[in-house]
Formats: sequence, C-alpha cells, structure tokens
Amino acid sequence: MQSTDVIFYIAILVMSVVIHEISHGFMAEYFGDKTARHAGRLTLNPIKHLDLFGSILIPILLYFSSGFVFGWAKPVPYNPNNLRDRKKGEIAVAAAGILANLSIAIIFGIILRISTNFSVPAGFNFIISSIVVVNLALAIFNLVPIPPLDGSKILFNILPRSLNSIVELLEKYSIIFFIVFIVFFVDYLYPILAFLYHLITGVSI
Repeated sequence: MQSTDVIFYIAILVMSVVIHEISHGFMAEYFGDKTARHAGRLTLNPIKHLDLFGSILIPILLYFSSGFVFGWAKPVPYNPNNLRDRKKGEIAVAAAGILANLSIAIIFGIILRISTNFSVPAGFNFIISSIVVVNLALAIFNLVPIPPLDGSKILFNILPRSLNSIVELLEKYSIIFFIVFIVFFVDYLYPILAFLYHLITGVSI
C-alpha cells in the first residue's frame, strides 16, 4: 500500500468510526437520552471524536507492522437510565453503529458493482473498495460479543437472567477476553469479511 493510499484509508477509517459513534448518539436521543447532544458529540467533525490511541497510534502501528489499518473513536456517551425503554433502547443504541457501517458498505458496494461497467478515474475503485472493506470490518468486528464491543450489549440484553453469571464473568474479565480475541481469533473474521464483500460488490477482495 502506497503512502497516499494509506492516507486515504485512514481518512476513510476515521470518518467511518465517526459515523458509527454518532449513530449511537442519535439512536439514544431517539429513545429519550440527549447526553451525546449535550456533550457536543452529534457532529461529523472528527476532532470531536478522535482518540489518540485508537484513531491515530494504533492505525499507524498496524500499517507499519502488518499493512492493515484499523482503529476506533472515542465512544459517544449516553445514559441508559434516560432511555424510555431501557432494554430495547440499549439494543437499538448498540445496533445503530453496526447498521450504519453495514448500510454504508452496501451503498458503496453497489456503486462499485455498477462502476465495473464504466470507465472510471484512476483510484476511484480503490477508494470505493476501501470504504466497503472498512465499514464491513467495523460492522463485523463490533458484532463480537465481548465488552466493550456493541455485540456484547446486544447479547447481554437478550440473554435470560439465569445466565447473568456468564455476563458478569465476561464483564469482569473483558479486557483479558478482548486481548485474547485480538491476538488469536481476529483472523477468523476475514472469511466473513471476504464473503460479504463479494456478495455485495460481485468481486473478490
């Protein structure tokens, strides 16, 4: 990946995680909680959302170590106690970011599928393809049911109370489970990413 490509890729990543986070905030507001708006986080301005570690350092380190770029933004704050329906609200807030990234991937995937029938400017397909890959990766990764990822919030609100001990265990040792997953299991998400990418765009990664 050339340096100019990496700049585009990181820019796409930053805007994608920003959209992911503000989607949480807008959904929380829909259910009655305006914490994110009061904190000034319902904005596309990336400066309001950037996390020094997750938005800058990790993507750069990953690029120079593996050629892959990934990261995250500061979580948009919300107070679940303010939600009109706490259980449904928490599920909806958690799912909002995932659905936002998936929607972006589908829209730009369709554009990429159509563009193969036309002559397009140099670099166009790379940018569109990167948007699809980044947003699919964000959606899939956040579905993993390990705190603090969105998948855990969805799962924990669906599980019966009889399984609260499992929920407490995952929450107590979440950082350990998260690190183990990143080190040993994150590569297993790639076949899912490749399958969805081909399904949406009609081409292989």
